[in-house]
Amino acid sequence: MPAPALSLKGRVLRLLTQREHSKAELARKLRALETDDGALARVLDDFEAKGLISEQRVANSVVNTKGKKLGGLRIKFELQAKGLSDDLVRETVSHLKDTEMARAQSVWAKKFGEAPADTKGQAKQMRFLAARGFDGGVVRAVVPRVASGAGDGWPSSHGNDQDQHGYLDADNEHSQGFFDGSDD
Repeated sequence: MPAPALSLKGRVLRLLTQREHSKAELARKLRALETDDGALARVLDDFEAKGLISEQRVANSVVNTKGKKLGGLRIKFELQAKGLSDDLVRETVSHLKDTEMARAQSVWAKKFGEAPADTKGQAKQMRFLAARGFDGGVVRAVVPRVASGAGDGWPSSHGNDQDQHGYLDADNEHSQGFFDGSDD
C-alpha cells in the first residue's frame, strides 16, 4: 500500500530535517506542488514565524560546512544561490575575510604541499585555488613562485618595486612607467 501524499507542511518539515533551507529554496522546490494560490507562502511564513526557517542559520550552516575549503567569493555565490538577503551575504562574507589567507594556505598545502616545478604547475595551483573562490591577491600570495625567475611572468622578487604580496608598487620610481603608460 503506497504511503499517503504529504501535505505542504509535511514536505517542508521533511526538507528541513535533512538540512537548513532558506525560505527561497523551499519556495523554489515546492512551488509545483502548491494547489491553491498563496498556500505555500502562508506555510513558509508560519514556519519562519515559529523559528523553523532562519536565513542566519542557513548562512552559518554554509560557512560551517564549506568555509574551510572555499574562499569568500565561492561562499558568497553559494549564499546568493540559496536566496539569502544581500545584507546577510555581505555580513557573512565580511567575517570570512580575516581568515581567507590562512584557509587558502591550508587548502593549498593539503592539495599540493610543495612549490610548483614550472610555470605550468604554478598556473595549475593558482587555478585550483581560484576555482574554490579565493581572491586573486590571496591566490598570488599563497602559491609559491617558480624559482627560475626569468620569463616566468612574475616580477623579480629581489627588486624594491613590489609590495608585500609581489605586486608592483605604483609609488616606486622603478615602476612608474608601468603604471602611467610612459616608456621612460
